[in-house]
Amino acid sequence: MSEPSRESGRSVRFFLDTEFIERPGTIDLISVGIVAADGRTLYAESSETNWSQANDWVLANVKPHMRGPAMSRADIRDNVLRFVGDDTPEFWGYYADYDWVVFCWLFGSMIDLPDGWPMYCRDLKQWADSLGGPRLPEQTSTEHHALADAEWNREAWIFLARTEWRSRQ
Repeated sequence: MSEPSRESGRSVRFFLDTEFIERPGTIDLISVGIVAADGRTLYAESSETNWSQANDWVLANVKPHMRGPAMSRADIRDNVLRFVGDDTPEFWGYYADYDWVVFCWLFGSMIDLPDGWPMYCRDLKQWADSLGGPRLPEQTSTEHHALADAEWNREAWIFLARTEWRSRQ
């Protein structure tokens, strides 16, 4: 399965995951992981996370995996911009609704996303459901670590693309 290249003028896939603290009225970013289709990775943790707002589940399942680098949300945003570069991104996530919201907030409001960026994230779970709900590959890496989850999202995309291709044969 070939991936689009920068020279092709086509979009480039980026697999996204975030960890966050959810509470009424807001979602607080803990960390973001992105894997490009070509295998490049970006990972950052927010130095602005308010851990006092975290529930017991987040404290038990997410916080133990935090190892840095920690930086401001503005620095995370700047790193994301450098990482994506001039590509026209196509973002993919798994159960990605909240991931997409907290990710977009790095840039301000939805209309503040960089030119050429979509205002939506494609969802692997929805794609899997549309294919009849195939059993996705087991995640053997650290679950609830944004970069490990983003890497698994890439694996799941490859699996679903092959599943869809086979179903058309």
